[in-house]
Amino acid sequence: MDPPSEGGLEPPLSQETFEDLWSLLPVDDVAYKDEPLGLEYSLSPIMSDIQEGGVSSTFALVSNSAVPSTEDYPGQHSLQLEFQQNGTAKSVTCTYSPDLNKLFCQSAKTCPVLIQTQSSPPPESVIRAVAVYKKSEHVAEVVRRCPHHERSLEAGEADSAPRSHLIRVEGNVQACYAEDSNGRHHVCVPYEEPQVGSECTVLLLNYMCNSSCMGGMNRRPIMTVITLETKQGLVLGRRCFEVRICACPGRDRRIEEENFQKKKELKNSGKRALPSSPVVDSALPKKKCPSEKKPFILEVHDPEHYELLKKMHDALKAQDILNQQMLTLKSRKYDDIKPKKGKKLLVKDKPELE
Repeated sequence: MDPPSEGGLEPPLSQETFEDLWSLLPVDDVAYKDEPLGLEYSLSPIMSDIQEGGVSSTFALVSNSAVPSTEDYPGQHSLQLEFQQNGTAKSVTCTYSPDLNKLFCQSAKTCPVLIQTQSSPPPESVIRAVAVYKKSEHVAEVVRRCPHHERSLEAGEADSAPRSHLIRVEGNVQACYAEDSNGRHHVCVPYEEPQVGSECTVLLLNYMCNSSCMGGMNRRPIMTVITLETKQGLVLGRRCFEVRICACPGRDRRIEEENFQKKKELKNSGKRALPSSPVVDSALPKKKCPSEKKPFILEVHDPEHYELLKKMHDALKAQDILNQQMLTLKSRKYDDIKPKKGKKLLVKDKPELE
């Protein structure tokens, strides 16, 4: 061995000295195994994604269907989604509209989704989230981030998550980001039972791009599909809701709800019974002419009273005749003013002969 150096410190061991010490150890204390480690000792989901080219081996991939289903399917466990009621104030960063079944949120902001089941799913179940386009002409396309946001790093964005994925899971280190054979992006997390005193499991989602971004969604409406699956990929339940990522979620929700109510009122008004046709005059009781009125007989025994009543009767009768004449004059005047139907031929006047 080399002599001690100055200052009383021994020099580092050389390669030959280390090999001599290693040979003195018993062979039974060192295990040489080529078998892979078990699941409990495997790499973390994110690290396995990186090691295997972005596809996680921890959870099974979904079926290779080009068009994911967007129909709600509660399943035998009665899968339900709930959202926090944040109103339509301008300061809110995330709000949900029950009438529209639509989530309004800001980009890269936390969106809590409450997951509830009536019965516990099988052990090692997973929650999968995927974004799809709502309209049929775009549903086959993959929802991606726009090139601008894909290249730039948002505040609080994890470096381990793929940059092209729109949906991120916040606060869960076991999140796995995968891509199926059709290029569609998925994110999976293990299903966790609700904590003591709570009925829901909280899933924190982040949407990393705006709905209006050019080169990305480009104002095309999208839907988020949340599925409860077994570890082997068997779907136990499915819930879907529309998402709009914008700068002012409260304002946009209020405007869309007002438009929805107006359309609903117009639709309901169109279903009402049409106004009944005007009743034919023949069905109405005819007004009797003055000559057809039933006479009334009044017995008067005092001559002076008779003369007074007779004058009053004559005056009222003259007033009725005057009113009738006034109505006739008004009707004639209206007929003169009213335009004639049809076109009148213009005839050139012939010159008068001298």
